[in-house]
Amino acid sequence: MSFTAKDVQGLRQVTGAGMMDAKKALEANNGDIEQAKQWLREKGLAASAKRDDRESSQGVVALIVEGEVGAIVKLKCETDFVAGSDQFKSEADTLARLVIAKGEAAVAERTEQLETLRIVLKEKIELGDVVRIEAAAGNIVESYLHLQGGRGVNGVLVEMSGATADLAHDVAVHIGFARPKYLSRDDIPAELLDKERQTLETISRNEGKPEAALSKIIEGRIHGFFKDVALLDQPYAKDDKKSIAQFIGSAGIVRFAQVEIG
Repeated sequence: MSFTAKDVQGLRQVTGAGMMDAKKALEANNGDIEQAKQWLREKGLAASAKRDDRESSQGVVALIVEGEVGAIVKLKCETDFVAGSDQFKSEADTLARLVIAKGEAAVAERTEQLETLRIVLKEKIELGDVVRIEAAAGNIVESYLHLQGGRGVNGVLVEMSGATADLAHDVAVHIGFARPKYLSRDDIPAELLDKERQTLETISRNEGKPEAALSKIIEGRIHGFFKDVALLDQPYAKDDKKSIAQFIGSAGIVRFAQVEIG
């Protein structure tokens, strides 16, 4: 089967392959466009396999809220250049919308498109965190997305009860910058808390603190630990005289999720 320069150009546009690669693909497959696309995909996948040991530390965080459902998807790549490309950001948005509509597992439907993206952009590209939060009846979902260089790099979703949209958004912004690991001190795993107590005791003893005061000193430092890792204990970012628990008043934080690049 013969092919023309127009066929080569069309194959390049569809696959993102170089001119010579597109021509070779058509020659190897007797001008059959579909077989040539598959040939390029196989070659591209073989090439991307060699990149599997590279670090995909860059990327984009896509965040979408529709009604009372929110989704975050992290799509990872190797370089800022690819992370900022329209094609890469568009795929992340598509994945997030799919999660909104069908759930977290639905990202598997885009496997073929992600393989094509690896070929076109010539980088190791992989999915990172995928989060979906659907608010219970009467609750609301709010969000915050920090942009850097025109792309999302730090996304937050929070579900709250008895809260206004403005209050929930303020909490989401706080989470974005304070980076709590847990909602409340009660959520901290017992083994982690025990380890922290032991560490603080060792530090206090090494500082020469008096034995009689150790218990009180350690408890004070544990409260500082709570402020670092537990959202409700944290000082509110815009008014550090209030904790988040005091700031939200009678409202409640049901759950939150934070996804970052890096």
